[in-house]
Amino acid sequence: MGRTIQDVIDRIISAVPGAPQEDSVDTLKSGDPQQEVTGIVTTFTATMGVLRRAVELNANLIITHEPTFYDHHDCTDWLQNDSVYQAKRDFIARHNLALWRFHDYWHMYQPDGIITGMVKALGWEAYRQPEPSALLIIPGMTVAQVVATVKERLALPTLRVVGSPEQSCERIALLMGAWGKEKQFQAFIDWKVDAVICGETVEWATCEYVRDAIALGENKSLVIVGHAKSEEEGMHYLVEWLQPQLPNIPLTYLAVGDPVTTL
Repeated sequence: MGRTIQDVIDRIISAVPGAPQEDSVDTLKSGDPQQEVTGIVTTFTATMGVLRRAVELNANLIITHEPTFYDHHDCTDWLQNDSVYQAKRDFIARHNLALWRFHDYWHMYQPDGIITGMVKALGWEAYRQPEPSALLIIPGMTVAQVVATVKERLALPTLRVVGSPEQSCERIALLMGAWGKEKQFQAFIDWKVDAVICGETVEWATCEYVRDAIALGENKSLVIVGHAKSEEEGMHYLVEWLQPQLPNIPLTYLAVGDPVTTL
């Protein structure tokens, strides 16, 4: 018999300093942990599109960074009478899919796996600082150059930006996902960054802080990528990280993209 779902989960967790943790959301959300793994899909979130493609690939383990059922802890009591939840749950059960969340531990890994994936995608490995690992120092960079690089490397048609294209942007914090305004303020105040590149932000807080900072003559800017696009490359990198450890199991990364479009 080949590796089981639990074997794969245990191998991943054993590589993460400080794991496991009792209060982590990184748990098996569906499936039999003792079933043999036929293939693995990694993804930002297990959308219906991802689930259907996993079935086509004969991959019965889906490693997702974000929740499957729209709640941080995947609590579903409030969804029991909802048709969307019921259809998704039934599809997962019908196809014997195992869904394991890899969120807390991928961020705990040293260095943070999500940020590593983004740094590699942007081609900025040489500029990453050892501590904090979310800090980059890129001599001569401007907001315009940052925006152009992110748009090109992540295939984004537009970005939301607080700041001016000509602003200097040498000290950059990569705060992927939804770290919250406290971490974004920490980057500006304690890390002395010129720019924060984030997934999500609190518009009434961080955006307004940056607007006031610029009005007061300070060199600060904010680049908002969107949650999904800011973390997808980290789950893409997970395939590269896993391959040497699981050489005989088919591994596939499935992108989901940004669910929000501009009309």
